[in-house]
Amino acid sequence: MGKLVRSSADMWVGPGEAVRSLRQLEAEAERRVTDDVWAYIQGGAGEEATLAANREAFRRWTLMPRALVDVSELDLSTEILGQRVHAPFFVAPTAYQGKVHPDGELATARAAAHEGCLAVFSTLASRSLEEIASGSGAAPRWFQLYLQPDFEISRSLVRRAERAGYGALVVTVDAPVLGVRDRQASAGFAIDASLPVGNGHDVVPPPRAASFQGDRYRLRSEAASTWEILDDLRGVTRLPIVVKGILTADDARRCADHGARAVIVSNHGGRQLDGAPASLDVLPEIVEAVGSRVEVLMDGGVRRARDVLVALAFGARAVGLGRPVLWALAADGEAGVRRYLSLLGSELATCLALVGRPKLGDIDRSLLRPSPRGNDRSP
Repeated sequence: MGKLVRSSADMWVGPGEAVRSLRQLEAEAERRVTDDVWAYIQGGAGEEATLAANREAFRRWTLMPRALVDVSELDLSTEILGQRVHAPFFVAPTAYQGKVHPDGELATARAAAHEGCLAVFSTLASRSLEEIASGSGAAPRWFQLYLQPDFEISRSLVRRAERAGYGALVVTVDAPVLGVRDRQASAGFAIDASLPVGNGHDVVPPPRAASFQGDRYRLRSEAASTWEILDDLRGVTRLPIVVKGILTADDARRCADHGARAVIVSNHGGRQLDGAPASLDVLPEIVEAVGSRVEVLMDGGVRRARDVLVALAFGARAVGLGRPVLWALAADGEAGVRRYLSLLGSELATCLALVGRPKLGDIDRSLLRPSPRGNDRSP
């Protein structure tokens, strides 16, 4: 694949024609992957109401700029669980990146490390967590855990992550079973044990559906996990625990009560429960409930710098990037992801200048006002 280079017009110049916008990047990604992989990247659960709601939630807010503020220096840096990063966004965990580009998670890890961004890598990565760690050096990285039917396998994964230098354990709690993903199923992309997983043949994804046995539907043993699983995990690792998939203030409080250091407000990119709220819509109440006890992160629907600003104004420490990273990976591998993260950082700096908030600490809810165009679906 060709290398991306910076042009005088700040375009994305890669193989073929120049990509001038994120929308064109999405189109370039679609051109480069098979139909079933594209359905995996883009699809959500059911009728994709929650998938759409994630984007619509950001459109309901207007940014209120301040004039004549000294914005000659702009600082995007922050700390996430004590780790210094160059910007308040991170690479969210997405599975099977090897289906999107041959270099998969290795390309993503190298790109995030180059840009000084935190990256989170999935249990269901196409490469082993050790390979990924070797590709990112000392850059901040976290390991995402899907609980396994055998707790000993979960314990082994956690200990491997600790030995490999991952800085936190991200426990995904919204997937006792996979959501009903119509678009993905129609395209023939099935998440099951037949897909290669870099972390070992004994590592399995969440089940695709409950099985009917006797007079009821049943799931695997990990679906019986309750809040005590966080205590069990704390007993096998020194890594700080981050809980991903939280959508209510009550669950966020329970995370804090069981020793979590952070929560990720997330509806799994609209892939799990269709009809769940947009992540942004519940972010404020979760920040209010636990923001003084744990760090609050969020993902879901983040595309551009203005989205980052809205989430930060509502109290998020940082935001996760899912689909856009996969678009960039599909478009041009490591160079594509590197370029996307770089452009997003540059765009965020521009937005900070234009709203008159030169550093992240200047961002609060006074930045926001409800938008009269909140239900407008135009980009």
